[in-house]
Amino acid sequence: MKKRWFAIIAVVLLAFGIFGWNPFAAHRDVSGILDEGYTGFETGVERQSNGVYKVRALTRMPEVKAEMVRWWFADYMQTTEHYMRWHPKAHKWMDWENKSPGEIIGAAHLVHETIGRDPTVHKFRIQFVEPTEILPDWEDAPGKAAICAYAGALEEPMNFSTMCHILRDREFGAEMRSVFWMGHVSKRAEVSGSNERVWSPEGMAGNTWLARNLLIDEEMATNLMTHAIEEMGILADFLPELYAQETGAGPDSEGASDNDA
Repeated sequence: MKKRWFAIIAVVLLAFGIFGWNPFAAHRDVSGILDEGYTGFETGVERQSNGVYKVRALTRMPEVKAEMVRWWFADYMQTTEHYMRWHPKAHKWMDWENKSPGEIIGAAHLVHETIGRDPTVHKFRIQFVEPTEILPDWEDAPGKAAICAYAGALEEPMNFSTMCHILRDREFGAEMRSVFWMGHVSKRAEVSGSNERVWSPEGMAGNTWLARNLLIDEEMATNLMTHAIEEMGILADFLPELYAQETGAGPDSEGASDNDA
């Protein structure tokens, strides 16, 4: 009888060793992300109990408003030249799939870029979705915006991360909380331009604690944090002037506040 119980315990421990406490989890720690105040973790990296690496970066953006950043993604950024201006060193090429003028949800951003100190040129497909798909408690309101997406490989139909940029207007301009959850694996339907996510053995295996710990390390997470800090800081430097030139509206103009979302 004792041998049987030892065998059962051994199997349970082995299962937890492979899969973790939250095995095939879509779970993501969103604590503090929508808070008005500041948390103890605004910029940095940490591993969740299910193996997912959470990456956060807080960017202060003087003279920027949330609507300007939404406009940058949904309206303005159309060419590789635009994309390279965002980060001249790291951004190499871009295109869009399923993109409608003035819309971002449902579109997929196709990019080639380097990440942090890693010189490898990565090819990504970033699929934008409704914020509530990743942040269930998100509510639209003037003076804030959320831009959320599934990020994955461009040349194979696999997603491996979820992400959100959350913006809120401040007296000095705006603040952006960039949050990435590295290790949310899903397969895309193998149809050109499809955004549909489907069940797959790769997704099941990739979402285990063991796979996440083997495939994602702190250096990768730190490189992503560095990249977010750099590109959003660069965007903040030129966006107010660009927005005024292209729309005729400044950060405090009536037009800018009317469009805040």
